[in-house]
Amino acid sequence: MKRFLFLLVAFVFLAGGAAFADELKVGAKASDWSFKDADEKVFTMESWAGKVFLVTYVDPDEADLNEHFADAMKKAKDDGLLKDETYKGIGIADCAATWKPNVAIRAIAGRKAKKFNTTILFDYDASLRKAWGLGIDTSNVILMDKNRVCRYIFRGRVPNEKVAEIVKLAIDLQKE
Repeated sequence: MKRFLFLLVAFVFLAGGAAFADELKVGAKASDWSFKDADEKVFTMESWAGKVFLVTYVDPDEADLNEHFADAMKKAKDDGLLKDETYKGIGIADCAATWKPNVAIRAIAGRKAKKFNTTILFDYDASLRKAWGLGIDTSNVILMDKNRVCRYIFRGRVPNEKVAEIVKLAIDLQKE
């Protein structure tokens, strides 16, 4: 009986560790994905190849959690510090993390896309959250260099004192 319990505990431990084996970390290359926008157009990371790439992966219930950060990135773009030729920021809605119907999620996304002049995609089965080990019921911010290597990742609300540092990192990555 003890041996059975030991094997069961070992299996659960190893299986749990394997679930996070692909968790995205700073310095790791991000795995690709494919999602659709509200018009059913398919996008992958390769849609913006060669650009510094910011992904905000968010539970629609937490759509405003990192608004302060998004506003700072928008200001840098409006000021010409982040350029369309070398930078792209998008949003991906974690539709599986909310009780809201898809029609409501699309309405929220439409307002955000218009405000930030960006693309918002929809992950209906949380595949990216699972693949990258992202937080559930929150907002996740992932900044990648032109080679899709993760240079910054934060699960939750970006601390106010980190905002300027991340904006500067995005600006600097354009030069690499």
